[in-house]
Amino acid sequence: MRVEVDLDRCEGNAICEKLAPQLFQLDEDDYSVVQLDPVPAGLEEVAAKAIEECPRAALRRG
Repeated sequence: MRVEVDLDRCEGNAICEKLAPQLFQLDEDDYSVVQLDPVPAGLEEVAAKAIEECPRAALRRG
């Protein structure tokens, strides 16, 4: 599984980082950055939750 971030939609709410800090970090401009690509099998469920919970729908399966 891969996760992509749409930087035009990302507002830096950091919900993804709170749900999966091992997968997401905010950069210096407060945009989400995927740290592990592809997402390891053991983290796919939490990655899917982060995609679902993003308030701006800035995350999607790639």
